[in-house]
Amino acid sequence: MKPVTLVELSSPGCQICRAFEEFWHSIEKDWSNVAFKKLDVTSPEGQEVVQKHMIFASPGIILNGELWATGGFDKNKFTEKLKELSNG
Repeated sequence: MKPVTLVELSSPGCQICRAFEEFWHSIEKDWSNVAFKKLDVTSPEGQEVVQKHMIFASPGIILNGELWATGGFDKNKFTEKLKELSNG
């Protein structure tokens, strides 16, 4: 499997962010090739990512440096995208 980077840009108190994290942690054992990183939008690094990808809603979900979703996510589409990136 190809390595995949997953960055979640979250904001404090964001319910969808927490739902995404819970979902990710429930499936991450199946995705040993995925490197997960959580960034807080209030951090300097988080602000850089917000500006780079023009993210206006949390969570911002970035896969391999490409913005995949903001403000929400579809579990099935997310796992399909992981399969696509992992198998290349």
